[in-house]
Amino acid sequence: MIRTSLLLRWAAVAVVMPLLIVSAKAEEVTVKIDNFVFSPQILTIKAGTKVTWVNDDDIPHTVASTTQGLRSKALDTGDSFTFTFTTPGTYKYFCGLHPHMTGSIVVEGATGSNAPQ
Repeated sequence: MIRTSLLLRWAAVAVVMPLLIVSAKAEEVTVKIDNFVFSPQILTIKAGTKVTWVNDDDIPHTVASTTQGLRSKALDTGDSFTFTFTTPGTYKYFCGLHPHMTGSIVVEGATGSNAPQ
């Protein structure tokens, strides 16, 4: 009886643990660059989310901001750049080659941290 109870507990742990690991995974979001536009142009995410910009345009573009680390190299067609947002705040960015191309990422999370505005 004790052995059966112990086996059932281990079976329950084996089922629940993978679920906990999956739900702890960070989110991933893609921003497309095409026809001189970031899409979506305004994105709201949770802290810890990984954002990947993918250049689907025929010419190079960049992702640039005054935020430390948020600066890509020139992205040719098909290239991508990834940044993980860990601090809540609003992050405005633009294409360094075409400054009229702009976007912003709103990162939600815990309050009271130093965040860019």
